[in-house]
Amino acid sequence: NKNCIKKREHSSILHSQVEVYSVMVDCKVTARFAHTVMTSQALNHANYSQEIFFEVELPKTGFITNFSMEIDGQVYAGEVKEKEKAKKQYEKAVSSGQTAGLVKVSGRKMEKFSVSVNIAAKSNVTFVLTYEELLQRKLGQYEILIRVKPKSTVQKFQIVANIYEPQGISFVDTHATFLSNELLPLVEKTVTDKKAHISFSPTTEQQRKCPDCDETLIDGDFIITYDVKRVQTLGDIQIVNGYFVHFFAPPDLPRVPVNVVFVIDRSGSMSGRKMIQTREALLAILNDLHEDDYFALIQFDSTIDSWKESLTKATKENIADAMVYVKQIQDRGGKEKTKHHYQAKRIPEQSIDMVILLTDGMPNSGEIQENVRSAIEGSMSLFCLGFGNDVDYSFLDVMSKENKGMARRIYEASDATLQLQGFYEEVSSPLLSEVDLRYPDNAVDFLTTNHFDRFFNGSEIVVAGRLTDNQLDNFMVEVFGQGFEEEFKAQGQATTVDWGVIYPDEEYIFGDFTERLWAYLTIQQLLEKSKTGTSDEKANATKEALDMSLRYNFVTPLTSMVVTKPETEDGTESPLIADKLTEGKEGFQKALSKNGCGQSFLVPCGLDGDPHFIIELPDRDDALCFNINSIPGTIFNLVRDPESGILVNGQTIGDKKISPSGVINTYFSRFGIIHRTLGVRMEVSTQDISVLQDGKWVKLLWSDQASLKGPNMDLLVTKDHSITVTLKDSVKFVILLHKVWKNHPYHRDYLGFYTLDSHLFSSSVHGLLGQFYHGINYEVTDLRPGEVPEKPDATMYVKGHELNVTRGWQRDFRRDVKNGQNVPCWFIHRNGTGLIDGDVTDYIVSGLFKTV
Repeated sequence: NKNCIKKREHSSILHSQVEVYSVMVDCKVTARFAHTVMTSQALNHANYSQEIFFEVELPKTGFITNFSMEIDGQVYAGEVKEKEKAKKQYEKAVSSGQTAGLVKVSGRKMEKFSVSVNIAAKSNVTFVLTYEELLQRKLGQYEILIRVKPKSTVQKFQIVANIYEPQGISFVDTHATFLSNELLPLVEKTVTDKKAHISFSPTTEQQRKCPDCDETLIDGDFIITYDVKRVQTLGDIQIVNGYFVHFFAPPDLPRVPVNVVFVIDRSGSMSGRKMIQTREALLAILNDLHEDDYFALIQFDSTIDSWKESLTKATKENIADAMVYVKQIQDRGGKEKTKHHYQAKRIPEQSIDMVILLTDGMPNSGEIQENVRSAIEGSMSLFCLGFGNDVDYSFLDVMSKENKGMARRIYEASDATLQLQGFYEEVSSPLLSEVDLRYPDNAVDFLTTNHFDRFFNGSEIVVAGRLTDNQLDNFMVEVFGQGFEEEFKAQGQATTVDWGVIYPDEEYIFGDFTERLWAYLTIQQLLEKSKTGTSDEKANATKEALDMSLRYNFVTPLTSMVVTKPETEDGTESPLIADKLTEGKEGFQKALSKNGCGQSFLVPCGLDGDPHFIIELPDRDDALCFNINSIPGTIFNLVRDPESGILVNGQTIGDKKISPSGVINTYFSRFGIIHRTLGVRMEVSTQDISVLQDGKWVKLLWSDQASLKGPNMDLLVTKDHSITVTLKDSVKFVILLHKVWKNHPYHRDYLGFYTLDSHLFSSSVHGLLGQFYHGINYEVTDLRPGEVPEKPDATMYVKGHELNVTRGWQRDFRRDVKNGQNVPCWFIHRNGTGLIDGDVTDYIVSGLFKTV
């Protein structure tokens, strides 16, 4: 994505006899600092109490500052507390499952805030959520993206944005994905020199999708982009109430040539679509190189290959040769540490060196981190592009920032090529290096970062600080940097501007925005510092960030917002705890395997019946399920963990004959389990259980009540019911036997398979079941009637796919092997296509103990 995106969603409240009668988004931007308030109001028309849900998306870069619910005149407000103290305070409620995490991962740049509350008959509820963030300039503009999905028409629907920029506004554009010719005139935009006002407020009739229905046209993204005027080389400085902020993005600077080395991971895990998209992106990026740039191409796995032994000038001829080379890059084997030195010839004296690394994983991270640091020695920038959901993003982020660069996650989706191109476009045009912004020591203190390794075209440098004297209304500012052909230097006087003169009718609304902007920026930078340095430096940065988060009421990774819901009918209170998610592997992927207080949970996965696969997600109180239709006798890989050596395969069996309905059902009838490290091998069928122990096969019958204890595995057989397999210091499997009347005309005995302690698998675990053991990121929207009244359809966004799913249930037989227990789940059609990685045929293997 080329631009800084700012998103919100009002998918709001869904339930029968619940009317959402007001949805409002109010965004105020004051010198890039955005303050957004989202409000929804709903009424329970029923004669009985109902649970009402409020959901909204906010950017991952935003900090929640306030949340409240007003129910029948009583306000329930959230309180920001230290995360660990909140966790301990509500430990009892957490352990009994009474709390709910309010914030979940939602797509690439968003977090979904959700809360539910029980509302009495004929009662109203008003939800209000507020958050703040500093808009970032990318590729020459700021972007506010408001995602609206109210699901049905709303009596009062309104989006209002007011932008105040004393520097002057150069342009404002507005559009939306859902704007028809009829809705387009309803967008009101008023732009003066220093203020823009945008509003969109369609009536109920104008929202209506069809004359006699409640479906709404309002479904998509409402987008505002703008930039400010840039006349002064020194930039723009705002002084308000004892704090200042300095925006630096000088116009008309010449581009500094770059010497760029592209390092491409070609290990086996980069196979298929990842490698295709990498090649496509490299071809496009090579085409965009400037002729005064120099470049090199390296591919690595356990060995290193380079296109040429020195940096090459980006002439048309060299670019054409490089494109031929790129088209031949293929994925290969394993991945090891990478270190390569280049001898460059005749490169421009004033140029900037950068390495762009693209990988989907990073083993031996400590060793690589040290190798990279010693090889670069502060002389170049390292940009790390992490491909996919499983990449160790936190490691890439720290390593790149230690080496004057940054990291970016590239999502596995159809637009991955565009993501890679967009990232390169951001960093391909450096204008300055080693930028210092200096202020008098006796005038300002508590400065945010004021030295920057690089300044790129289309971006902006922001520095904020506190004045030592609140009455001070001017001070000297100097900026130094290295440009293309000469050193850059600018200086001037920062003076207080009277906002009351610029905005005479609105002076009262600005308040302490510079102070809050300074606090926001300081906290963000302290959180970054807490990842690097000595243990004392990390601890100090963490403490400072926590103190400021509490002082300014920001929900950050160190704090939680605790909301005490009204008492329920049984007299209990259930606190809700909203945590700030972090990026990285932990935040992106494992946030889905934690509840609101950060405690780990298990992801119980299993299969049973006509292979019905079910993935339970306790933190979301939800489950996903899919069926596999196969030819009887097919063997599927269910679990494969190369690090621990665990392999589980299963073979299907069909009905005795086709039923009168014309359908032949298939079930699992045999499982093969291997733990190579422990030397364990066993086969389980509907007839018996065979275990390899001490080099000999031992056979047990289902009619036995038996236990088998060995040095590496315990086995417990419950007669004609189940087997529990416990691997030493590892996971536990439960296999259920479903016995069918032997004279049944169609059905046969079959097996069910369930995994416990799935969190003990390594991060590289895969297979039809294994790929879900560490959670899965998905979003469900647009609930609508399905073919069966009690089974509604919805749209699911998962792994870059948009799927039509159906709300249904599958039976979990662990507690009741005869009747099972219905588990509500989202059913993914067509053999789980879009949910599972690849196609179901990719999981077929040639034998019960084979990997291919």
